[in-house]
Amino acid sequence: MSTKTLHFPSPRHLHALYAGRDENLAYAERALGAKLVSRDTALKIDAPAEALGRTEALFTFLSDARTQGMSIRTPDFHRITDAFARGEGDQLRELFAEPLVIATNRKSIIPKTLGQKFYLKTILANPIVIGIGPAGTGKTYLAMAAAVSALLKNQVQRIILTRPAVEAGEALGFLPGDLREKILPYLRPLYDALHDMLDPEDVARLTEKGVIEIAPLAYMRGRTLSHAFVVLDEAQNTTPEQMMMFLTRLGEESRMVVTGDVTQIDLPRSKQSGLLEVRHILRDIPGIEFHTFSGADVVRHPLVQRIIEAYDNYRNPMSGAAEPEAKG
Repeated sequence: MSTKTLHFPSPRHLHALYAGRDENLAYAERALGAKLVSRDTALKIDAPAEALGRTEALFTFLSDARTQGMSIRTPDFHRITDAFARGEGDQLRELFAEPLVIATNRKSIIPKTLGQKFYLKTILANPIVIGIGPAGTGKTYLAMAAAVSALLKNQVQRIILTRPAVEAGEALGFLPGDLREKILPYLRPLYDALHDMLDPEDVARLTEKGVIEIAPLAYMRGRTLSHAFVVLDEAQNTTPEQMMMFLTRLGEESRMVVTGDVTQIDLPRSKQSGLLEVRHILRDIPGIEFHTFSGADVVRHPLVQRIIEAYDNYRNPMSGAAEPEAKG
């Protein structure tokens, strides 16, 4: 047996590496074959030489990830620990070799969970990415941040943001106002996110010039979207026909991100969701990547994650199965 003590900047920093839960240290002990004792700013490791090396590498990696802005949650800790136990630490270190930061005019956006980091890396590496997961995982926000960043770097000439205008309980024809006023509420979340990343006058100027376009999905029909970063939000409310129509709009030097939550389908029961279907049709095509978020990636108020988990347990009382891991 060998012994080594690792030192960290503060007790708070050390506790954050294992999500402040002693049971996570116990999990790492079982996975890595090491004895761990956390006290103040120090972590003492007792283990055979190989296990000690992996354990030291794990906590060094976690410390670096936290320094890069990642919030380490229990599912992240388990996933990362398991990777190091399997000898896959090098792949994770490669993922974190450089800080992954999306810079916009108003803020710098950093992935907060391991799943978000994989997702953003996937967006930067593929022409089409389809992100599926519950509310609050940042799937649309990160996609829009990547789009704004690509525009500011002149990697694309325009941004197109779109949503299906699904009539969730109300018929558009019975709502007051002209067509634009009827559709605007469906698109408001996209405007809100955009104003979080760009100055309001820039949003207005770029929208007026057509450099930024926010429109209902129906407006995409018959077009070829070239030199553009295109984001389709709320894709669970597309029909299979709409999904195929959208994906085949991909033009030269363009990128697409499709986001949706398959637990929030507002389509009539008689209609199949295009997001559910596309997972089966396109899953093996190179250049198209699917990324599945779990409740562990929720970065809203902590209660949001608990609400999602409670609903999932209520709807699937016998499953007991974890959601699929994020694909990098």
